[in-house]
Amino acid sequence: MASIKVKFRPSSVSAHEGTIYYQIIHERKVRQLLSDYKVFPSEWDESRSMVVTTQKSERKSLIRSIRERICWDVERLTKIDRKLDANGMSYTADDVVDEFNRYAHEYTLFNYMESLIAKLKQNGKVRTSETYKSTLNSYRKFSEDEDVMLDCLTSEMMEAYEAWHHKRGVAPNTISFYTRILRAVYNRAVEDDIIENRNPFRKVYTGVDKTVKRALPLSVIKKIKGLDLSLIPSLDFARDMFLMSFYLRGMSFIDMAFLKKTDLKNGYVTYRRRKTGQQLIIEWTKEMQMILDKYPETATDYLLPIIKNPGTNERCTYRNVGYNINHNLKNIAGMVGVTIPLTLYVARHSWASAAKSKGIPVSVISEGMGHDSETTTRIYLASLDTSVVDKANSIILKSLK
Repeated sequence: MASIKVKFRPSSVSAHEGTIYYQIIHERKVRQLLSDYKVFPSEWDESRSMVVTTQKSERKSLIRSIRERICWDVERLTKIDRKLDANGMSYTADDVVDEFNRYAHEYTLFNYMESLIAKLKQNGKVRTSETYKSTLNSYRKFSEDEDVMLDCLTSEMMEAYEAWHHKRGVAPNTISFYTRILRAVYNRAVEDDIIENRNPFRKVYTGVDKTVKRALPLSVIKKIKGLDLSLIPSLDFARDMFLMSFYLRGMSFIDMAFLKKTDLKNGYVTYRRRKTGQQLIIEWTKEMQMILDKYPETATDYLLPIIKNPGTNERCTYRNVGYNINHNLKNIAGMVGVTIPLTLYVARHSWASAAKSKGIPVSVISEGMGHDSETTTRIYLASLDTSVVDKANSIILKSLK
């Protein structure tokens, strides 16, 4: 086993800060590992081999932070030494230093998340990689781009991150979303035996609050359907895509955007949800066809006029079109007196609400459109005859006539 000691090297210039370094001794060979921590001679206690401060010192918080980081570094060096020793193979003090430097490069929060994001993309989990990237960007803003080692994440940091979001007016569920992703990253590092679990998320909220009701009654859907928007193409298109989502049993916009022409066969649309991979089959109705007939056929493989030009960045196009639709839906909401924020997602909630209002069994409409758990949705839908759900959809669509 190696001997690891904390040392202080005074500056050659009087009254200047000196440098903290680590001395690693193994098999009588001595190596030094410089740190970035700078302190004055008066802030170093040789007998304790540790930085010290006083209550009156203006640098009190800085010194305490340095002390904490030194403890983490020593713990990390000790853990590396134990691992090398446990391997049963000979190693040197240089090996300990090299492994420490490699760890410091690869296992910072930013670098580790970037590596996970790259792996997710390689595995085809593009949407998940985007949520990880969004979370990383959020934490970068909070920390003012100051990286942190994974094993240095503390509950105090997570509480500060949560409070930072609250001050910016971010919704609790959104804060929880970011925190849950950070927790997933942290737990991944624990599972990979990179760090030990210090449970830094124990004091922050990682649940999901019930959201404000987003569903519109059928009477309002009728008003939206009956609007004459022929002179305002952008609003007309937004309304059509909202109705198309409703007609398609609350299909999510990403699934609508990437719905292929080949998915429509023999009067049925067959597709897999991008979010869950679950296969759904929906009867193609005349209401859907009427909307489709309003628009020229796209030059792409996609059925709906959302991604219309081949060779473009499809995901970027889908997001931009979705943003524009939701922006225009706000204008439509004003026309029909809707006070809740009208978005494409409201169509999904509205279909579920309409089904319930018609007395259709929860098992038929899939409680996943209104339940807290997506797993429950898959259980319900997987066990149903598609014709039962199509009949439910037919009842809902007839109510709009």
